[in-house]
Parts: sequence; C-alpha cells; structure tokens
Amino acid sequence: MPERRTVALVTLGCARNEVDSEELAGRLEADGWDLVKDAADADVAVVNTCGFVEAAKKDSVDALLEANDLKGHGRTQAVVAVGCMAERYGKDLAEALPEADGVLGFDDYADISDRLQTILSGGIHAAHTPRDRRKLLPISPAQRQESAASVALPGHGPAAEAPEAAPADLPEGLAPASGPRAPLRRRLDGAPVASVKLASGCDRRCSFCAIPSFRGSFISRRPSDVLNETRWLAEQGVKEIMLVSENNTSYGKDLGDIRLLESLLPELAEVDGLERVRVSYLQPAEMRPGLIDVLTSTPKVVPYFDLSFQHSAPDVLRAMRRFGDTDRFLELLDTIRGKAPEAGVRSNFIVGFPGETEADLAELERFLTGARLDAIGVFGYSDEEGTEAATYENKLDEDVVAERLARVSRLAEELVSQRAEERVGETVHVLVESVDDEGVYGRGAHQAPETDGQVLLTSGEGLSVGRMVEAKVVGTEGVDLVAEPLDGSLACSEEAGR
Repeated sequence: MPERRTVALVTLGCARNEVDSEELAGRLEADGWDLVKDAADADVAVVNTCGFVEAAKKDSVDALLEANDLKGHGRTQAVVAVGCMAERYGKDLAEALPEADGVLGFDDYADISDRLQTILSGGIHAAHTPRDRRKLLPISPAQRQESAASVALPGHGPAAEAPEAAPADLPEGLAPASGPRAPLRRRLDGAPVASVKLASGCDRRCSFCAIPSFRGSFISRRPSDVLNETRWLAEQGVKEIMLVSENNTSYGKDLGDIRLLESLLPELAEVDGLERVRVSYLQPAEMRPGLIDVLTSTPKVVPYFDLSFQHSAPDVLRAMRRFGDTDRFLELLDTIRGKAPEAGVRSNFIVGFPGETEADLAELERFLTGARLDAIGVFGYSDEEGTEAATYENKLDEDVVAERLARVSRLAEELVSQRAEERVGETVHVLVESVDDEGVYGRGAHQAPETDGQVLLTSGEGLSVGRMVEAKVVGTEGVDLVAEPLDGSLACSEEAGR
C-alpha cells in the first residue's frame, strides 16, 4: 500500500486567512492527504501568505524561505505559496522567489490537491498573471449572487458543481458540504474559538488599501451556510465564533437586505453549545442604530466593536476616501456605551499619511484621549503599490513618519493601560484558552483573540480549556487584566465538566 501524502499549512496574516487555511485543509484531507502540524514532517509545506503591508509581506517571504530550508534535511520536498500575496503578485512572486516550488492563486483552491500532486511529482504549474478581481463580479451588488458561483471565493466553500450530499466516507471531524457553497473545513487546532467568514471582498475605495484589487468586490455568504458552519463548529467543541470579512457592516447588501446581520446574529446565538458570538471589522460610517441595538442587547452576542476609524482629522480622512471626524466618532462611542457601558472597543490608526499636519495629528490625539479604547493598533504610513495614496505628492519624510508613529504609539500604550485600570472591579466572563504551568489565561467579552489582551485568573484548579468562568477584575498588567473567579464559579465549571 503506497505511503500517504502529507501536507502542513503555515498560516500568516488575519483571521480570514485562518478560515481559508482550514478550507484548504478540508479539501486536501477529503482527497486523501494526511495533515501534519510541522512543515518538517510534511511532503509539501503550504504557506498561506499575507499581502497587506510591507511588514506582512516580509513575514510571508521569510516563512517561505524557512520552509525551503527544510528541503534536503527531512521529509519536505516542496514549498508552495498560497494566499493574498500569492494572489496579488502571481508570476512576479514566482520569478522573484524561485525557492517556492509553486505559487497558487485563489482560482487554484478548488483543485488544490491536483496542484500539489503535480508539484510534488516534479511538474510545474504556471503561476497566474495578477488581475483586478473586482472586475470578476457585476458592479451592482444586487446582481452578484448569480455570478458568484463561477468565481473562486476562499472561505465560501466549493463552487456550484459540488455535490449536494456529503460523501459517505468523509474523515471524522471534516465539515461536510451540505449545500452548493457550504465548505469542506478541517480545524487545524483545538482552540475554543473559531472564525466564520461572513463575506469576502470590499466595495470601499480607501486610498491606502489594495485589498479590494486582489480580494475582489463584496459578496455575502448566505445565512444558511453561515449557520450550518457555525453548528458544525459548535459540534467540534467551539465555544465562541468570530464573524470575519473585510467589512461586516455591509453584510446582506447583495442579498437584498442590508439589515441581514441584525436578524442573523440572534439565530447564531441560539446554536447549541455556543457561549459567545463576536463580530469584527465594522465600518464607523456604516453603523446603524439597529445593529448597535442587536450588538448590545442580544444574549451571547458580545458588545464588542472593532471599528475601523483609521484617523479622526477630517482632512486626512477625506484624503483616505473615508468619512467622519473626531466629534462624530466620539458621539458614536457615547451611543454604544449608553446602551452597554462595559462594551469593548478597538481600532487601528495610520499616522504620517500624505499631507498630515501637526494639527491633524493633534486632532487624532484628542480623539484617542477621549475615546477610551480597549485596544489600539498604530501603523506608520507607507506606500502600497496600486493604491491612490501611492500617487499623492505631499508625502512626509520617513523620519517624520517614524517620529509620529513612536509618539502616538506611546500615547496609545498609556491610554489602553488606563482603560484596563477602569475595568478593575468589573465582573467579566472569561473563556479559558490556556492552562499550563504559567497559569490559567482566557479572554473577556471585550477582548478578541490575539489582538486585545487577555485575562489571568488568580485561581484555576480544575479548570480546562473551553470553560467559561465568571470573575472579578482585581488588577492589571498593561492591557491585560488579572481576575479572581467568583465564589461558585469554579464549582459550577467543574460540575459542567462532569
């Protein structure tokens, strides 16, 4: 009997890439590949790259080179690039990085097994010529769903020709394809939280962002597919799902109902086994009163707002092709906290944007000081090829951008620490994510995975990963919280585990 082929998936970038990797894993396992965690133990190492900013692209190249170093020293025979960087640059990446034995774009995902087998056998699969994926779907959102079946949409599942019924011999733990766009998905870890893709692509035209050109126009997944995948994840032991896309506030606009998220969230919250539903990637300019109401009042839907502010000075925002200003943003936060005082809010900001003045920077600092954000990401502007901002003439010197980045980063670190201190005395519901010699760590409702800090529990005897614990915040360590489980909380957790 021939030895089974082995493959390892190395994922970089955002939670959307993690979903894509698990879809690729599902496709490969369904076709007979064995999944391994360590690239050194795999015949093929597949690196799911990020193509967002220069630092992420460098990390992706480094990961590909690291995997390439394994060849000749162990089992690894081939290294293949997939993901956003591979899609964005295609044959240019293949020519610049000959260490990669293959560069596969999104259109190759449906045939990933055949592509890897060809490469593993010494064959060559020509890398694609990059194209603007926004042109693959109609301009009108209302016309997109009919065309979507013919377009590769990572994380949305197989194309329309996939069978309605799942094959009877699917490996245990593999999500079945129960509909025309339902995914084959294999979890790559045992974490109690998992992301679910709500949509793909983006219709916004922010002048600094290249994502729409290689991710395409906005297209929603159907609610039934999102619900089916969530139910399957809950059956796998997932306690929290995080809805991801490039812009969750646009969900449903191509399905004829821009308020579809408001009706979907309560249905997701009722899925057996789930403890929490979290929504990420919200656009401030698209926030609706009804959506705020659902996010702040629905049991199991956490009052968490990942708002993409980017800046608050009006002139900078207009140059970014965005909307709003300091006062309007602060009013939005006041509205949210008026309904849920404990709500978690995070955002990212770009400093040193072309034309940004000292007055603009002071305006951003005024917003940050008044916003009381739980987590803040700050990035210095750099040109991204193919974007409108890259053509702007009023660029700031690199040393000025670096100085402003350091200045705002220092302020952000101080402010998030202050916000954490404000939570001392609060009761938080902590989802336990790690239990080891270093302690018991988890996240509160105001903390998203990997980006927003964590909670250290002062006592955790008998606790296991996936337990939900009620605790009182008694201290802070920067953005992180220290919390003491409340009387009866540990006992209830132990009883639930019996």
